[in-house]
Amino acid sequence: MAILVDKETRLVVQGITGNQGSFHTKRMLEYGTCVVAGVSPGKAGRAVHGVPVFDSVAEAVEGEGANASVIFVPAPFAADAAMEAIDAGVGLIVIVTEHIPVQEAMEVIAFARERGSTIVGPNTFGVISPGKCKIGIMPNHIYQPGPVGILARSGTLSYEIAAGLSAAGLGQSTVVGLGGDRVVGLSFTDLLPALEDDPETEAVVLVGEIGGSAEEEAAGLIASMRKPVVAYIAGKSAPPGKRMGHAGAIIERGKGTYESKVKTLERAGVEVADLPWKVGEVLKEVMG
Repeated sequence: MAILVDKETRLVVQGITGNQGSFHTKRMLEYGTCVVAGVSPGKAGRAVHGVPVFDSVAEAVEGEGANASVIFVPAPFAADAAMEAIDAGVGLIVIVTEHIPVQEAMEVIAFARERGSTIVGPNTFGVISPGKCKIGIMPNHIYQPGPVGILARSGTLSYEIAAGLSAAGLGQSTVVGLGGDRVVGLSFTDLLPALEDDPETEAVVLVGEIGGSAEEEAAGLIASMRKPVVAYIAGKSAPPGKRMGHAGAIIERGKGTYESKVKTLERAGVEVADLPWKVGEVLKEVMG
Protein backbone atom coordinates (compact mmCIF):
# COMPACT_ATOMS: atom_id res chain seq x y z
CA MET A 1 0.00 0.00 0.00
CA ALA A 2 2.71 2.48 1.08
CA ILE A 3 1.91 6.17 1.70
CA LEU A 4 1.80 9.34 -0.42
CA VAL A 5 2.86 7.74 -3.72
CA ASP A 6 2.24 4.44 -5.50
CA LYS A 7 1.73 3.02 -8.98
CA GLU A 8 -1.41 5.16 -9.41
CA THR A 9 0.58 8.39 -9.06
CA ARG A 10 0.59 10.46 -12.26
CA LEU A 11 3.36 13.04 -12.10
CA VAL A 12 3.81 16.45 -13.71
CA VAL A 13 7.32 17.97 -13.60
CA GLN A 14 7.33 21.75 -13.22
CA GLY A 15 10.53 23.11 -14.73
CA ILE A 16 11.02 20.04 -16.93
CA THR A 17 13.02 21.87 -19.63
CA GLY A 18 15.70 23.07 -17.18
CA ASN A 19 18.89 21.11 -16.57
CA GLN A 20 17.80 19.64 -13.25
CA GLY A 21 14.22 19.07 -14.33
CA SER A 22 15.29 17.24 -17.47
CA PHE A 23 17.98 15.17 -15.73
CA HIS A 24 15.75 13.98 -12.91
CA THR A 25 12.78 13.39 -15.20
CA LYS A 26 14.90 10.83 -17.01
CA ARG A 27 15.92 9.20 -13.73
CA MET A 28 12.32 9.06 -12.49
CA LEU A 29 11.19 7.52 -15.78
CA GLU A 30 13.97 4.94 -15.55
CA TYR A 31 12.72 4.03 -12.09
CA GLY A 32 9.24 3.41 -13.44
CA THR A 33 7.48 6.53 -12.20
CA CYS A 34 4.45 7.45 -14.31
CA VAL A 35 5.60 10.89 -15.49
CA VAL A 36 2.72 12.07 -17.64
CA ALA A 37 3.54 15.73 -18.27
CA GLY A 38 5.94 18.60 -17.85
CA VAL A 39 5.28 22.31 -17.48
CA SER A 40 7.41 25.12 -18.85
CA PRO A 41 5.55 28.31 -19.79
CA GLY A 42 6.00 29.22 -23.44
CA LYS A 43 7.35 25.80 -24.41
CA ALA A 44 4.13 23.87 -24.91
CA GLY A 45 4.23 21.30 -27.70
CA ARG A 46 7.75 20.13 -26.95
CA ALA A 47 8.64 16.79 -25.40
CA VAL A 48 11.37 15.96 -22.87
CA HIS A 49 12.38 12.29 -22.81
CA GLY A 50 9.05 11.59 -24.48
CA VAL A 51 7.06 13.52 -21.88
CA PRO A 52 4.73 16.17 -23.35
CA VAL A 53 5.29 19.77 -22.19
CA PHE A 54 2.42 22.12 -21.35
CA ASP A 55 2.26 25.83 -20.61
CA SER A 56 0.38 25.38 -17.32
CA VAL A 57 -0.32 22.81 -14.64
CA ALA A 58 -4.05 23.13 -15.26
CA GLU A 59 -3.48 21.94 -18.84
CA ALA A 60 -1.39 19.01 -17.60
CA VAL A 61 -4.13 18.02 -15.16
CA GLU A 62 -6.85 18.30 -17.77
CA GLY A 63 -4.89 16.68 -20.58
CA GLU A 64 -2.96 13.94 -18.76
CA GLY A 65 -4.72 13.45 -15.43
CA ALA A 66 -1.73 14.55 -13.35
CA ASN A 67 -2.36 14.18 -9.60
CA ALA A 68 1.13 14.91 -8.26
CA SER A 69 3.78 17.52 -9.05
CA VAL A 70 7.49 17.91 -8.48
CA ILE A 71 8.99 21.39 -8.64
CA PHE A 72 12.44 22.08 -10.10
CA VAL A 73 11.72 25.78 -10.59
CA PRO A 74 14.37 28.30 -9.34
CA ALA A 75 13.72 29.78 -5.89
CA PRO A 76 12.45 33.23 -7.03
CA PHE A 77 9.60 31.54 -8.93
CA ALA A 78 9.10 28.29 -7.00
CA ALA A 79 6.38 29.58 -4.68
CA ASP A 80 4.32 30.76 -7.64
CA ALA A 81 4.80 27.36 -9.26
CA ALA A 82 3.53 25.64 -6.12
CA MET A 83 0.55 27.99 -5.91
CA GLU A 84 -0.28 27.16 -9.53
CA ALA A 85 -0.21 23.43 -8.81
CA ILE A 86 -2.42 23.82 -5.74
CA ASP A 87 -4.87 25.98 -7.68
CA ALA A 88 -5.02 23.31 -10.40
CA GLY A 89 -6.13 20.73 -7.85
CA VAL A 90 -2.91 18.70 -7.62
CA GLY A 91 -3.06 16.61 -4.46
CA LEU A 92 0.65 16.09 -3.77
CA ILE A 93 3.33 18.70 -4.46
CA VAL A 94 7.01 17.89 -3.90
CA ILE A 95 9.16 21.04 -3.75
CA VAL A 96 12.81 20.15 -4.35
CA THR A 97 13.84 23.81 -4.64
CA GLU A 98 15.74 25.32 -1.71
CA HIS A 99 16.25 28.95 -0.63
CA ILE A 100 12.55 29.82 -0.96
CA PRO A 101 11.93 32.80 1.35
CA VAL A 102 10.28 31.74 4.62
CA GLN A 103 7.27 34.03 4.19
CA GLU A 104 6.59 32.63 0.73
CA ALA A 105 6.89 29.05 1.98
CA MET A 106 4.42 29.82 4.76
CA GLU A 107 1.95 31.22 2.25
CA VAL A 108 2.27 28.14 0.03
CA ILE A 109 1.71 25.75 2.94
CA ALA A 110 -1.29 27.73 4.21
CA PHE A 111 -2.87 27.74 0.72
CA ALA A 112 -2.23 24.00 0.36
CA ARG A 113 -3.99 23.27 3.65
CA GLU A 114 -6.91 25.44 2.59
CA ARG A 115 -7.26 23.53 -0.70
CA GLY A 116 -6.51 20.05 0.67
CA SER A 117 -3.14 19.59 -1.06
CA THR A 118 -0.08 18.04 0.61
CA ILE A 119 3.29 19.77 0.41
CA VAL A 120 6.53 17.79 0.75
CA GLY A 121 9.43 20.20 1.27
CA PRO A 122 10.66 22.78 0.36
CA ASN A 123 14.31 21.70 0.13
CA THR A 124 13.41 18.02 0.03
CA PHE A 125 15.01 15.07 -1.74
CA GLY A 126 11.48 13.82 -2.37
CA VAL A 127 9.43 10.71 -1.65
CA ILE A 128 9.78 7.14 -2.85
CA SER A 129 7.78 3.96 -2.44
CA PRO A 130 10.35 1.44 -3.72
CA GLY A 131 9.18 -0.61 -6.68
CA LYS A 132 6.18 1.67 -7.17
CA CYS A 133 7.04 5.35 -7.62
CA LYS A 134 9.87 7.81 -7.07
CA ILE A 135 9.41 11.58 -7.01
CA GLY A 136 12.59 13.54 -6.40
CA ILE A 137 16.36 13.38 -6.66
CA MET A 138 17.37 10.34 -4.59
CA PRO A 139 19.64 7.65 -6.10
CA ASN A 140 17.58 4.94 -7.78
CA HIS A 141 19.69 1.94 -6.87
CA ILE A 142 19.85 2.12 -3.06
CA TYR A 143 16.20 1.33 -2.34
CA GLN A 144 14.48 -2.06 -2.16
CA PRO A 145 10.81 -2.84 -1.47
CA GLY A 146 10.27 -3.94 2.11
CA PRO A 147 8.69 -3.29 5.52
CA VAL A 148 10.56 -0.24 6.86
CA GLY A 149 9.21 3.31 6.56
CA ILE A 150 11.79 6.11 6.73
CA LEU A 151 11.01 9.73 7.61
CA ALA A 152 14.01 12.01 7.24
CA ARG A 153 15.09 15.60 7.72
CA SER A 154 18.46 14.89 6.10
CA GLY A 155 18.77 13.66 2.53
CA THR A 156 22.30 12.28 2.40
CA LEU A 157 22.02 10.60 5.79
CA SER A 158 18.77 8.96 4.74
CA TYR A 159 20.49 7.67 1.59
CA GLU A 160 23.24 6.12 3.69
CA ILE A 161 20.74 4.55 6.07
CA ALA A 162 18.46 3.27 3.29
CA ALA A 163 21.44 1.73 1.47
CA GLY A 164 22.55 0.05 4.69
CA LEU A 165 19.07 -1.32 5.34
CA SER A 166 18.78 -2.64 1.79
CA ALA A 167 22.16 -4.37 2.11
CA ALA A 168 20.96 -5.95 5.36
CA GLY A 169 17.81 -7.27 3.70
CA LEU A 170 15.51 -4.64 5.17
CA GLY A 171 13.72 -2.95 2.28
CA GLN A 172 11.55 0.12 2.55
CA SER A 173 7.80 0.74 2.22
CA THR A 174 8.00 4.52 1.78
CA VAL A 175 10.82 7.02 2.34
CA VAL A 176 9.92 10.70 2.79
CA GLY A 177 12.26 13.69 2.92
CA LEU A 178 10.58 16.28 5.12
CA GLY A 179 12.87 19.06 3.89
CA GLY A 180 15.72 20.98 5.44
CA ASP A 181 14.19 24.46 5.61
CA ARG A 182 12.81 26.16 8.70
CA VAL A 183 9.25 25.89 7.37
CA VAL A 184 8.17 22.66 5.66
CA GLY A 185 4.85 21.16 4.70
CA LEU A 186 5.00 17.90 6.65
CA SER A 187 6.38 16.88 10.02
CA PHE A 188 7.08 13.55 11.67
CA THR A 189 3.74 13.86 13.50
CA ASP A 190 1.88 14.21 10.20
CA LEU A 191 3.33 11.01 8.76
CA LEU A 192 3.77 8.66 11.71
CA PRO A 193 0.03 7.86 11.91
CA ALA A 194 0.00 7.02 8.19
CA LEU A 195 2.90 4.59 8.60
CA GLU A 196 1.27 3.13 11.71
CA ASP A 197 -1.84 2.38 9.62
CA ASP A 198 0.03 1.17 6.53
CA PRO A 199 -0.16 -2.64 6.32
CA GLU A 200 3.12 -2.80 4.36
CA THR A 201 5.08 -0.99 7.09
CA GLU A 202 6.31 -3.04 10.06
CA ALA A 203 8.80 -0.58 11.57
CA VAL A 204 9.80 3.07 11.23
CA VAL A 205 13.13 4.87 11.12
CA LEU A 206 13.35 8.57 11.99
CA VAL A 207 16.38 10.40 10.61
CA GLY A 208 16.49 13.59 12.64
CA GLU A 209 18.93 16.37 13.36
CA ILE A 210 19.58 19.15 15.83
CA GLY A 211 17.40 22.25 15.79
CA GLY A 212 13.67 22.73 16.12
CA SER A 213 11.37 20.45 18.09
CA ALA A 214 10.16 17.98 15.45
CA GLU A 215 11.70 14.94 17.12
CA GLU A 216 10.42 15.88 20.58
CA GLU A 217 6.92 16.36 19.17
CA ALA A 218 7.13 13.00 17.44
CA ALA A 219 7.97 11.29 20.72
CA GLY A 220 4.48 12.02 22.05
CA LEU A 221 2.93 10.00 19.23
CA ILE A 222 5.53 7.25 19.22
CA ALA A 223 4.81 6.39 22.85
CA SER A 224 1.39 5.05 21.80
CA MET A 225 2.45 3.37 18.53
CA ARG A 226 2.31 -0.41 18.11
CA LYS A 227 5.13 -0.55 15.56
CA PRO A 228 8.77 -0.21 16.68
CA VAL A 229 10.61 3.03 15.92
CA VAL A 230 14.38 3.48 15.61
CA ALA A 231 16.04 6.88 15.25
CA TYR A 232 19.32 8.46 14.31
CA ILE A 233 19.97 12.10 15.24
CA ALA A 234 22.65 14.08 13.38
CA GLY A 235 24.59 16.94 14.95
CA LYS A 236 25.94 15.41 18.14
CA SER A 237 29.10 17.54 18.02
CA ALA A 238 27.53 20.79 16.78
CA PRO A 239 28.27 23.84 18.95
CA PRO A 240 25.25 25.90 20.16
CA GLY A 241 24.20 28.67 17.76
CA LYS A 242 26.01 27.11 14.80
CA ARG A 243 23.89 26.35 11.75
CA MET A 244 24.82 23.01 10.27
CA GLY A 245 23.85 23.03 6.58
CA HIS A 246 20.07 23.06 6.87
CA ALA A 247 18.23 26.24 7.79
CA GLY A 248 16.33 24.27 10.41
CA ALA A 249 19.42 22.62 11.92
CA ILE A 250 20.41 25.24 14.44
CA ILE A 251 20.37 25.18 18.22
CA GLU A 252 18.85 28.35 19.65
CA ARG A 253 18.49 29.38 23.31
CA GLY A 254 19.42 25.89 24.44
CA LYS A 255 16.57 24.24 22.55
CA GLY A 256 16.82 21.54 19.92
CA THR A 257 20.02 20.00 21.26
CA TYR A 258 21.18 16.50 20.45
CA GLU A 259 20.92 15.47 24.08
CA SER A 260 17.35 16.72 24.54
CA LYS A 261 16.15 14.93 21.41
CA VAL A 262 17.78 11.62 22.31
CA LYS A 263 16.49 11.68 25.89
CA THR A 264 12.94 12.53 24.81
CA LEU A 265 12.87 9.82 22.15
CA GLU A 266 14.31 7.19 24.50
CA ARG A 267 11.66 8.02 27.11
CA ALA A 268 9.06 7.27 24.41
CA GLY A 269 10.58 3.83 23.83
CA VAL A 270 12.63 4.69 20.75
CA GLU A 271 15.97 2.96 20.25
CA VAL A 272 18.44 5.64 19.11
CA ALA A 273 21.44 4.48 17.08
CA ASP A 274 24.61 6.47 17.73
CA LEU A 275 25.96 5.96 14.20
CA PRO A 276 24.01 5.82 10.91
CA TRP A 277 25.40 2.43 9.90
CA LYS A 278 24.15 0.94 13.18
CA VAL A 279 20.50 1.65 12.38
CA GLY A 280 20.10 -1.69 10.62
CA GLU A 281 21.55 -3.61 13.56
CA VAL A 282 19.26 -1.87 16.03
CA LEU A 283 16.26 -2.31 13.75
CA LYS A 284 16.80 -6.05 13.44
CA GLU A 285 16.92 -6.31 17.23
CA VAL A 286 13.67 -4.43 17.82
CA MET A 287 11.86 -6.22 14.99
CA GLY A 288 12.87 -9.59 16.42
